[in-house]
Amino acid sequence: MNWKVLKTEKEYQIALERTIAIFHTEPGTNEFEELELLLILVKDYEDRSITIPEIDPIDVVKLKMEEKGLKAKDLEPIIGSKSHVSLILSGKRGLTLKMAKALHSFLGIPSAIFFSEAY
Repeated sequence: MNWKVLKTEKEYQIALERTIAIFHTEPGTNEFEELELLLILVKDYEDRSITIPEIDPIDVVKLKMEEKGLKAKDLEPIIGSKSHVSLILSGKRGLTLKMAKALHSFLGIPSAIFFSEAY
């Protein structure tokens, strides 16, 4: 097939299916060259068309708390008083760097979550 820049979801899906079909081809073959081209085209389409939503660090903290069976009071030694924890979890007050570091260690949340552009 003569591949060109992918402009539609349908073209993307066809290219993706073909990429998967020939993914384990041997280097030095025509299919391998096709695979290299498809990988570039698929990545280009994804970079232009797919937006990954920003993650709210507080939502991640709440999810980790739920996973670990923790309550708001369990964060008091890390964040501060009961009211301070409540303000943080409700989004009425922002996290400090010190809190982010402590939550990273305590909950095992990747530090990059706390430093997204939206936050």
